[in-house]
Amino acid sequence: MKNISISNDIIPVGQFKSNLAKYLNEIQHKRNSLIITQNGKPAGVLISPSEFDEMRQTKIFIDSISRGLSDSDKGEILSTSQLRSELLKSRVSKIK
Repeated sequence: MKNISISNDIIPVGQFKSNLAKYLNEIQHKRNSLIITQNGKPAGVLISPSEFDEMRQTKIFIDSISRGLSDSDKGEILSTSQLRSELLKSRVSKIK
């Protein structure tokens, strides 16, 4: 994600509405985000579809790591041989 430029990346909602197609095109081709203000305060953020997908994947990855660390803290872990055995059982049951 690029750094936010106060002069270019923060715009009032009226300006955004008046130039919607322009800003959508810029988001897709030039920058990653646009902060939209209403009454002088941040009201929303527009990001490109690729940036949105990247953020979602990052969140999924971090959540997975967090669950793994939590399982480890609770002692809910498997050795390599136990994991292989569980995977083999799972594959065999799917074949049947």
